[in-house]
Amino acid sequence: MGRTLDLLLFLLLLAMIGLVVGGLARFLLPGPDPMGIGMTIAVGLVGSFAAGLFSWYALHRHGAGLLLSIVFSMLIVWGLRHTRSRG
Repeated sequence: MGRTLDLLLFLLLLAMIGLVVGGLARFLLPGPDPMGIGMTIAVGLVGSFAAGLFSWYALHRHGAGLLLSIVFSMLIVWGLRHTRSRG
């Protein structure tokens, strides 16, 4: 029972972090981006993961930080907008 609760809390924490990072990225990048809450969480999580990889390999640091995560999430939102506008 303890492991199940730990996993559930971990997934909830991941969703909250993704929502905050993705929401800030969408807020700071002006323009329409029709995506739901699930896509916002996914953008925030993928942006945070990509920022972490960039920080590890390019900057030789252990951890990306909030600002770099938001920047990478903004790049993902920008890319999604441009791929949707072409198709």
